[in-house]
Amino acid sequence: MLSIELGDITVHNIKQLKKINQVVFPVSYNDKFYKDVLELGPLAKLAYFNDIVVGGVCCRIDLTENKRRLYIMTLGCLSAYRKYGVGKLMLNHVLDYCEKDGNFESVYLHVQVNNDGAIDFYKKFGFEIVEKKEQYYKRIEPADAYVLKKSFDKK
Repeated sequence: MLSIELGDITVHNIKQLKKINQVVFPVSYNDKFYKDVLELGPLAKLAYFNDIVVGGVCCRIDLTENKRRLYIMTLGCLSAYRKYGVGKLMLNHVLDYCEKDGNFESVYLHVQVNNDGAIDFYKKFGFEIVEKKEQYYKRIEPADAYVLKKSFDKK
């Protein structure tokens, strides 16, 4: 029986998130990122596959441009555990959070332009490419990123 669930990120398991991110993402995140993650509450979760940490998701509320949006900073899963619904569980958690809150204009993220797997994954959930940011990433190629966004209808 497969068990996939999300758990809170605490000082006791934050290093597991750091390890996942080092393996999954081509960019590295500084200590401040991880310190801030501990303050995110339900906006940061670890994903467990049969009690093994295999992924994580971290978001923050973005209040720029006179809008209230949710920004997905990281959402990643170890490659061996993809296609089991781990990413879907994490993204649905984020989308459910937005829906319950009811006051988000949209949810968005940046994806490296050559990451077809991620782009296809987000498109299945109604995200659209809305912008291309040239030279978004430092020290990785390609350096360009797409902004993927899913807008919500205001109730």
